[in-house]
Amino acid sequence: MQQRIEDYALISDEQTAALIGRDGSVDWLCLPRFDSAACFAKLLGDKDNGHWRIAPKHAKGPCTRRAYRPDTLVLDTEWETDDGAIRVTDLMPQRDVAPDLVRIVEGLHGHVTVRSTLRIRFDYGSIVPWVRQSHGHRVAVAGPDSVWLRSEPEVRTWGEDFGTHAEFTVKKGEKVAFVLTWHPSHEPRPPLIDPYKALHGSVRDWRKWVGHCPYDGPYRDTVIRSLITLKALTYRPTGGIVAAPTTSLPEELGGVRNWDYRYCWLRDSTLTLNVGLSAGYRKEAEAWRDWLVRAVAGDPADLQIMYGLAGERRLPEFEVPWLSGYDGSAPVRIGNLAVQQLQLDVYGEVMDTLALARDAGLPTKPHMWAIQVALIEWLRSAWRQPDEGLWEVRGGRRHFVHSKVMVWVAADRAVRALERYPQLKGDLEGWREMRDEVHREVCEKGYDAERGTFTQSYGSRELDAALLLIPRVGFLPPDDPRVIGTIDAIRAELSHEGFLRRYSTEGTAVDGLPGDEGTFLACSFWLAEALHMTGRTREARELFDRLVGLTNDVGLLSEEYDPVSGRHLGNFPQAFSHIGLVNTALALYGRHGAG
Repeated sequence: MQQRIEDYALISDEQTAALIGRDGSVDWLCLPRFDSAACFAKLLGDKDNGHWRIAPKHAKGPCTRRAYRPDTLVLDTEWETDDGAIRVTDLMPQRDVAPDLVRIVEGLHGHVTVRSTLRIRFDYGSIVPWVRQSHGHRVAVAGPDSVWLRSEPEVRTWGEDFGTHAEFTVKKGEKVAFVLTWHPSHEPRPPLIDPYKALHGSVRDWRKWVGHCPYDGPYRDTVIRSLITLKALTYRPTGGIVAAPTTSLPEELGGVRNWDYRYCWLRDSTLTLNVGLSAGYRKEAEAWRDWLVRAVAGDPADLQIMYGLAGERRLPEFEVPWLSGYDGSAPVRIGNLAVQQLQLDVYGEVMDTLALARDAGLPTKPHMWAIQVALIEWLRSAWRQPDEGLWEVRGGRRHFVHSKVMVWVAADRAVRALERYPQLKGDLEGWREMRDEVHREVCEKGYDAERGTFTQSYGSRELDAALLLIPRVGFLPPDDPRVIGTIDAIRAELSHEGFLRRYSTEGTAVDGLPGDEGTFLACSFWLAEALHMTGRTREARELFDRLVGLTNDVGLLSEEYDPVSGRHLGNFPQAFSHIGLVNTALALYGRHGAG
């Protein structure tokens, strides 16, 4: 029986990540990068698509308990059996050369027979490698990929059913450590790591990093877990943050709303930078800002909504038919065709992010303002176009109100920069006129005076949870009746069991897709923050408490949630959800936990 999405935990070396189920099986791992082909793809198929399970020999179901070691990304999974108890400790240490997956088995009491079953399947579960023995290692090779498996102390392994198996017994205090290492098959085996030193170093490094966060208020452990998760989703060499480490986890079980999220979205940029700066992580904030500047450099007309980990622009989308999809949710998609869309809101996101970075005192780059000038000048002539909007709809372009609001943000931040920093050069009066014109148009064409709410697009009666960001970005003050009316309308029409949908999928072709989706967790966090901004802090904190209650047993959130089935949906763990959690906690309780 397939595990629920929320049954997984995450480990990462800040270049790639693995998902480990409550049954002790690593069911998803891409090597060597987040966006590489998976060598364990059981998550989207079955056991023959690759996995690695370590558990007591006769254990059929989930573990007895599991938890991250406090303030780390080191996972401990324990089983109690009739014969005794064991702990499996999983981690991916910071790599020097090659990525390593370390799994340490420790006897807690009694005598427990442990079974390890490893099935390597390269290229998203489609390629069975050739496996051989070499100096105490099992070596699996196929095309460009090679992985080495070893244990300390060495245990006997054998091949069976196109897998590598091991069986051994541990008693109290005894340990067996496994290390799985990837490297390009044409290169020599990388240096061996000491698994126990790697464990010690990982615990030390994570706790040292967490120690930089000044937040000590309510929900501290939850906030810290979200910050660790965001750090884990950061591609350390460039500073980019992937939206999620997975692809094609469905927004509806059995549905087709399955997308690849292993890329970096500009829509997340301002909120991400705000998290870094507010939580005390200026180094990470600066790295993200620098990634953004590199990625968007070029012709403003070619600005994309997302990029690869190093700023790659080509992310072609295709389907892999040999994977059945999570819980039968096909197709499984690799790449993301939405990269070709026009989303005017990203210009506002970029301008807002760079304004926040400048005002926060991050070191400027010589070409940063020149890029901003080019962006706003292109937008001045292009903002009247319809676009696909924040949610990457595939049902055709519209004049989305949120997109136009973010156009206003772009012009507003450009104007403010010239007013605050006289050394910068630009068309102050022209940009002011643009800002005022956009504002007038949005208020005239994007507002339904009869219902007292802004709408999803010009002339539409539909609503959109992204409109909750209007007071946050400063388009209108929080006490404006139009803001309050919009918040109340969204709560009334998009609420499902107290959580928010992004927009209605009933009776509208706005997204061009069949089926439905769950409530969107980031939007629900936006609602909590909007309630707080409009003076309804008690309601905001009650909603925040409910949202925190949706985290799984190790503190992780997916993209969406189904209140009826109580299931997590969408790619997991989702950076956007954890960004929303941290930003809302800081808004409700203050940077240092005041209030």
